[in-house]
Amino acid sequence: MMPNHWFTSSHFVILGLQLVFAIAHSGGAALRPWAEKYIGPRLYRIIFALISLPLAVILIVYFFNHRYDGQQLWQLQDITGVKTLVWVLSAISFLLLYPATFNLLEIAAIQKPQVHLYETGIIRITRHPQMVGQVIWCVAHTLWLGTSFTLVTSIGLILHHIFGVWHGDRRLSQRYGEAFEVVKQRTSIIPFQAIIDGRQSLHWEEFLRPAYLGVVIFTGLLWWSHPLLLVATSRIIW
Repeated sequence: MMPNHWFTSSHFVILGLQLVFAIAHSGGAALRPWAEKYIGPRLYRIIFALISLPLAVILIVYFFNHRYDGQQLWQLQDITGVKTLVWVLSAISFLLLYPATFNLLEIAAIQKPQVHLYETGIIRITRHPQMVGQVIWCVAHTLWLGTSFTLVTSIGLILHHIFGVWHGDRRLSQRYGEAFEVVKQRTSIIPFQAIIDGRQSLHWEEFLRPAYLGVVIFTGLLWWSHPLLLVATSRIIW
């Protein structure tokens, strides 16, 4: 019998790391109202970041170092156009993933961190851009790498973000009540659905913001530094 190369421990390790991150990240978000009441929004934000960011870095490093583990399900890297498609999808995914970083001063706790109820910019396209961006990222990287490890990683990430859709809507509903229900009716989870249905319309001038330019520059820098990141993570033996 041929050895089962799919059944490697790294598949379970990455799922375990994702579960720990999901509990810390979503659990921390759920505790936010209580924590801010007792320790204040700035200290909460610092503690949340000190927990979430190291876990995210561990996940990224482990994924980079084990991305070719398991069974090679398909090999499309030599097909003309696939590399370009993967990079285009990846760029789109980052444009959706990182609008949440617009309020950098709040994230750094320099300004008072707040929960915002938006219905502008990217939110007109989808109410949950991070989930959509993560799905696109997973599709692009699973297509490119074609390994069982990447497929398992992508399934775990997508499930976490689908839970995040429910969890995020629930927290906004609890915080804003009827105001969120109005926004919910005028927006959609599926990209462009609310626009197609006539419940929403695009205002392109809302995208002419320095923050969107920052996301574009960040995406370009990430593309440029991608080979360097792979080399750097490969030096971490894990």
